[in-house]
This record gives sequence, C-alpha cells and structure tokens, in this order.
Amino acid sequence: MKSKDLDGARRKSLKELEEMVIKLEGDKIKEISNKMSAKSKNLKVARNLRKEIAQIKTLIREKQIIETLTKK
Repeated sequence: MKSKDLDGARRKSLKELEEMVIKLEGDKIKEISNKMSAKSKNLKVARNLRKEIAQIKTLIREKQIIETLTKK
C-alpha cells in the first residue's frame, strides 16, 4: 500500500476499514488458490495483500485505542 493510499485509509471510519479488510481477505484467498492451481503468474500478489491487511488492521487498532483514551 502506497503512502498516499495509507493516508486515505487513515481518514476512513472504523466500519469502512473493517469492510476493506474483509474484501482484501477474500481477494487474498482467491490469489492463493490461483497460485496453487498455477493460474497466476505474479506470485507476490498474496504477500502484498497480506501486508495491506496488516496495515489496515493496525489503523483499526490505533483508532480503537484513540477512542478509548478520548472517552476517559
């Protein structure tokens, strides 16, 4: 995920980020199955999707922590 995309993701709400994670996880499963059946020639797509999912989950956790700190 490029830094411009990451900045755009920071502006999204928690619900939108969670929807992005669900979509990316589905895409990751499809890419892994394509890789196993030798349909995909780009073998790094699944790895990149996994990294994007981790980055978005980190953003979700940061937003959750900020919410709990501001409520107190």
